[in-house]
Amino acid sequence: MPDYAAQRLNMVESQVRTNDVTDTRIHAAMREVPREQFVPGARRAVAYAEAAVEIVRGRYLLEPRTFSKLLQLASVRANDSVLDVACATGYSTAVIARLAKSVIGLEQDADLVRVASEAVPGAGAKNATIVQGALIDGFAAKAPYDVIFINGAIEVVPEPLLAQLAEGGRLVAVIKSGELGRATLYLREHGRVGHRIAFDAAAPTLVGFRNTVGFVF
Repeated sequence: MPDYAAQRLNMVESQVRTNDVTDTRIHAAMREVPREQFVPGARRAVAYAEAAVEIVRGRYLLEPRTFSKLLQLASVRANDSVLDVACATGYSTAVIARLAKSVIGLEQDADLVRVASEAVPGAGAKNATIVQGALIDGFAAKAPYDVIFINGAIEVVPEPLLAQLAEGGRLVAVIKSGELGRATLYLREHGRVGHRIAFDAAAPTLVGFRNTVGFVF
C-alpha cells in the first residue's frame, strides 16, 4: 500500500522548499492535505508527481511547485477571506483553508462540485464552502475578497473578478501569452488595480473559463 504521508513529505521537501517557497504555513498545509484523495483512483499513483495531474479531460490539479509559489505570492493571512476559482475537486480549497479565515471554492461543473463538496470537509476544512457558478463571474454574493486564487493559466483576468477584490486585496494567476506563462499578482490599492509579474510558470489553460467537464471517480 502506498505511503502517501511519505510522498507528501517528499513533495514538500523536493518540489516546494527547493523552489524558494519559504512560508512554513504552506509547507505544513501541503503536508497535511491528502492530495491523493482529490484525484481519481486510477491516477493516485501520480498524485505527487512533479507535474499537473489531469482529473478529468482538460482539468487539472496544478503542479505542486506552481501551486505553492502562487500561494506564497498571494500572501494569504490568517484573517483573510479567499475565493478559490476553478477549484475542481477542491484540493486547493482544502490547502487554502489551513491558511485563511474562510475560503469559497468556486467550480462550474456539477460533478466536480459534488466531489469537492465531499472531499473538502473530509480533509478537515471546516471553514471552506464549495459553490457552483460560472468561473469568469466569480462569486459576488460573498465579495469582497482579500485573496482571489485562479487555478490555471488565462490570457486576461475577467473584470468581474477584479471588481470583487477588497481594498488591499490580491489576485494571483498564471497569465499566458502564446506559449509563455507568467505568475502575476494583481493588487487593489486606493480603489485601483495594478499588477506585477512575479515569475515564469507553466500551468494548464482554463479555456474561456467555461470548460464543460464531468467527473468519474
